[in-house]
Amino acid sequence: GARAILLALPTALAVCGIACVVVAAANISEKCTRVPALINAVDFGPETDRTRQHIVDYIIKSGAGFYVFGIRVNMAMVLKFVYGWSMVGIALGSQNLISGH
Repeated sequence: GARAILLALPTALAVCGIACVVVAAANISEKCTRVPALINAVDFGPETDRTRQHIVDYIIKSGAGFYVFGIRVNMAMVLKFVYGWSMVGIALGSQNLISGH
């Protein structure tokens, strides 16, 4: 009982740490999607409207954010990943309870 929990504790802490890093990366990617609207809202004067639009287009087309294997990390992806692995963990845990280990 208690020994199994102590053995699983380092793994659980590592998983929690990785989850925090991935959520932080997803938050940064989400914030990057709001940068073009912020730049568009700032008034640099009437002569810079065309330049500002070019900058906004560049930021939108560059797709700033965190990528893993070419896939942009966003909060929806993180939640789907956590949900999927939670289901795997629940299935394995219930299988261990049923078999009596």
